[in-house]
Amino acid sequence: MKFENTGIEKLKADLGRLDEVMLSHGLVREGQWDYERVTFDKKFELKDGTFYLRLRGYAVEGDIDSRRAIIQLLPPLLGKHYYPHGVEYGEGEQFPASLVNQCKNLLDRLKEEIEAFAE
Repeated sequence: MKFENTGIEKLKADLGRLDEVMLSHGLVREGQWDYERVTFDKKFELKDGTFYLRLRGYAVEGDIDSRRAIIQLLPPLLGKHYYPHGVEYGEGEQFPASLVNQCKNLLDRLKEEIEAFAE
């Protein structure tokens, strides 16, 4: 599920600050990056399954490895994990309404915090 028109997709921000803000909200980067792309994930374990909120971005300046990069954020995604195949984001997936609302609220808070230091 793609979250459209959150405003996050219009933001460009410093990677170091993004790391701090995302982690404070439970979104981790871990090893999910390369020199040009970055991914932050938050895991939700519910009775309906395991879900991930994913925020992605790419470097418009610098590179991820140096931690000195400006990141253009992309529309957030919500996916369901299927063992052993991975996470599915497709339109055919069913997501609990409470989870969708929780993610929307989190995205609103993230947007507000990132806007404070975004370019």
